[in-house]
Amino acid sequence: MKPDFIPAYDPQEGALRARELFEETFAAKPEGVWRAPGRVNVIGEHTDYNGGKALPLALPHAIYVALRVREDDQLKIISEDFPQLSVHSLLELAKNYPASGPGAFVGGVILGLKQVLEDNGHPEKAQELAQKVPGLEVAIASSVPLSAGLSSSAALECAIAVGIDDLASLGLAGSFEGRKLLVEAGKVAENRYVGAPTGGLDQSASMLCEQDRVLELDCATWQTRSHPFDLPALGLSLLVIDTCTSHDLADGQYGARRAACEEAAQVLGVKELGELVPKGIAPSDNLTDLEAADYPPSWVQSQLDKLEDTEQVSRVRHVLTEIARCQRLCELLEAGADLDQWRELLDASHESLRRDYEVTCKELDVAVEAARGAGAYGARMTGGGFGGCAIALVRSDQLEATADAILDAFAKAGFNQPRFLSALPSAAAGRVE
Repeated sequence: MKPDFIPAYDPQEGALRARELFEETFAAKPEGVWRAPGRVNVIGEHTDYNGGKALPLALPHAIYVALRVREDDQLKIISEDFPQLSVHSLLELAKNYPASGPGAFVGGVILGLKQVLEDNGHPEKAQELAQKVPGLEVAIASSVPLSAGLSSSAALECAIAVGIDDLASLGLAGSFEGRKLLVEAGKVAENRYVGAPTGGLDQSASMLCEQDRVLELDCATWQTRSHPFDLPALGLSLLVIDTCTSHDLADGQYGARRAACEEAAQVLGVKELGELVPKGIAPSDNLTDLEAADYPPSWVQSQLDKLEDTEQVSRVRHVLTEIARCQRLCELLEAGADLDQWRELLDASHESLRRDYEVTCKELDVAVEAARGAGAYGARMTGGGFGGCAIALVRSDQLEATADAILDAFAKAGFNQPRFLSALPSAAAGRVE
């Protein structure tokens, strides 16, 4: 049995697939095609809604949307993955939410962007959007695996966002500040209209990442900084392992962890836990050996000592050390490749997510263990967890051998066959044609 690698559509292929699906479904030509990439986090998990830092990159795997404005409030949506035409009312969604189905994502972005523009002093643009995009016909083609923790939902939201930005002639996607408003629209769509309490990291990655670089994202200030991540020059590849295990962030597990962090922040007297992390992390601070007597650093332990709830202690320990690990890896990226330190940080991140945040699963743990056994330069789960994907930094000439080792481990454990992606940092959301 050979590993199943999921190919990414090149932009021309993705646009063609979306356009042909649109024409077949609606018997008309779309007004354009837009794309937005999925994402993986190199490190920095469950830090976004805690005002911390994360380090995502945009995948070459993307969602493509062909769009045409309607004259009524109807949303008509067709997808390669769900070939049954879905019909929704934008006005109905505005009154009754959260909702399910693709209409909640598509309509949520339209309604979310209108609200974001009004809240940020652009009522004229909000009115323009409402007038120019009362409804929408949508055809979706995607090479981003669904329910894998690779931000397929955020990619859809961002593709719709840059699309309606163009269709309404708002001009937001042409500037960094404008793109931040589009990010916020996607976040509102996910939180309010879909009902998933995500923190905005996924949308930021899809909308702000750059080719051949990773994005350092400060989720407290939403300031960004790009770092070089030229893996081919180092003879490395980033292997993404889709465990093919169910992954649903709209259920109670994700929300429960977010609530525990918010409650702990109140006890500790801060708005978000990220406020407790110093700007500079001392080299002596142990962030990698979770069994050592000096783990976690004293500045982390001093906060944990103020908490009485044992669950809060575990959750906060992960969040604070994960933010610090992200900061340290950003420093390493600027200083040059230190693969041993990269390995330690990535491995420690996974163990913290497994032990303290409790969001891994047997499949994720086996994937990570098998990748490490095959010689990976660090491996960890990525995304929200409870299933989904892991990543492994591997030598390019060992990419398939590592996948083979993971495939064998899954077979021995009686798990579903995993799928794989090879990821290079790619461009952000934008128009294709």
